[in-house]
Amino acid sequence: MENEQVILALAALTQGTRLDVFRLLVSAEPEGLPAGEVARRLAVPHNTMSSHLSILSRARLVRSERFSRSIAYRADLDALRSSIAFLLKDCCGGRPEICAPLLAELTPCGPPKVATDA
Repeated sequence: MENEQVILALAALTQGTRLDVFRLLVSAEPEGLPAGEVARRLAVPHNTMSSHLSILSRARLVRSERFSRSIAYRADLDALRSSIAFLLKDCCGGRPEICAPLLAELTPCGPPKVATDA
């Protein structure tokens, strides 16, 4: 990952509405949401939402997929993971205990739940 890509991603998230959009789309994974639904849930005009989604798309944090006349937007979790990994790479300088609190903070996300057949 390049510095420029991480800068674009972080810059896109420095605006409050875009951060709210990204968090909403993360919570809607893996299905994503149509742009109109994102705008409705966040009470943002459709044309303004379109601009925010474009910025997040250019930053590679959001992907879109067309379904008939609707476009569904999804958070690009791989891009998020790459950006975070880039920021944390070598953060501990060979001392993993320095990053341990951060890793512990992420642990509540936990592993994916496996469906069981009853």
